[in-house]
Amino acid sequence: MSSDADIKQQGGNIPNVSVPLPVSKLDFATILGIVLSFALIAGAIAIGQSDARFFNMPSVLIVVLGTMTATSISYTGAELASSMKIIARSVFRPVRNFSAFAKSLMDIASIARKKGLLYLSGYEKETSKEPFLKQALGIVIDGYNEEDVKRILQQNIDIEEERQKRAASILRRASEIAPAMGLIGTLVGLVQMLANLENPDTIGPAMAVALLTTFYGAILGTVVMSPLAAKIEKNAADEVAAKTMALKTAISIIRQENPRNLEMMINALMQPSQRINYFN
Repeated sequence: MSSDADIKQQGGNIPNVSVPLPVSKLDFATILGIVLSFALIAGAIAIGQSDARFFNMPSVLIVVLGTMTATSISYTGAELASSMKIIARSVFRPVRNFSAFAKSLMDIASIARKKGLLYLSGYEKETSKEPFLKQALGIVIDGYNEEDVKRILQQNIDIEEERQKRAASILRRASEIAPAMGLIGTLVGLVQMLANLENPDTIGPAMAVALLTTFYGAILGTVVMSPLAAKIEKNAADEVAAKTMALKTAISIIRQENPRNLEMMINALMQPSQRINYFN
């Protein structure tokens, strides 16, 4: 891209465009939900006033490690490694100000319509905050036609969406396996209990320990894995929406459309509370 000085030498100042930087924040809703869920379960156990012990290390190992190993069978090592980063971002994720981002896209589209594509090359530093937007404007300035731009950018969006969906599918698969591993652990415990029926006093405690694996499996699948999968799908939808906004901006610039049309298309991708009224 050309520098700001190159553009100024060709006449005119560069209008200011502020592209908001996505801010990584701890998702307190996710953390709070998990903590409170476990707290409620622990509270119910405490209120029960029972002498039963709800911790058994072999049961924990069967459920946790068994779920991990059985889930890994369904995927490749590369898929699991790639998905771990996405799963981590479900707790510590980038948060966008969609209204500010939409306004910056409208600024860019308006400048391109009034001053031409060359002026867009002066915003390399600003657009570097959003790599996908930077890529979109770069190929527009390089003179790609509308079909090529749409194909390249849409392929980028589809690949990222597939990565997000694959990470969510791993968690959903784990949420299905965890209760099954709990049942397997229970069956193991029952076999061991039945092998020792000559001592009736051990039957009750042994049965309690056997059922703990089912208990752990249900908690892991229902309280942790399944909700995290839903959170990843929600984050993926936000990411796709932001990239689709940038894609529509690039296509609008190529078509030299009235920015008012772009405003309507961008607003259609956002929640009502986030929509902008750019020209007023």
